[in-house]
Amino acid sequence: MTSTPDTPSAPFSRIKIRTGALVFCGDDVALIRRDRAESTHYTPPGGNVEHGEDLDAALARELAEELDLDITQAEGGDLLWVVDQRVTRPGPTPPPRKLHLIHRFHISPDVRATLAEQELDELPDGSHEVGVIEWIDYRKTAELPIFPPIGPALAALADPRAAVANAALDAVTDENYTWV
Repeated sequence: MTSTPDTPSAPFSRIKIRTGALVFCGDDVALIRRDRAESTHYTPPGGNVEHGEDLDAALARELAEELDLDITQAEGGDLLWVVDQRVTRPGPTPPPRKLHLIHRFHISPDVRATLAEQELDELPDGSHEVGVIEWIDYRKTAELPIFPPIGPALAALADPRAAVANAALDAVTDENYTWV
């Protein structure tokens, strides 16, 4: 059966790709802090890949939109981790399965000085949620409320350029994550 706007699909029957990046400047990594009435959480800069969009182009677009970063000013871009998300969330739309592709870049202090300090995320009603760009020592991210929950893996890196043995992090499911 083909899903149409009148016949919503079942939970996790659609797959969305989210591309994001850990942008390092020395030992500091850029994360976007979002303060909400019930919680505060962090995300790496990035966003959903649009239908038909090239993955590299989507990553470049998202980093330009959220950090004002031209990736030609950065070193790296390697795929660091993949996180499979299958989490039920509030709202009338059945949740998609989402694959988070997390890349790694390194920038100089001179480039960092030119980047955005806040990010405006457009909401469905046309308003904006303000996110604050914070530079945090990557070794202090294990206990931060980061989504996807990469804090422990990030804090465990021997250094910001360290190789990882396994690019697939644990899946995020209703059994190990509660939507906030």
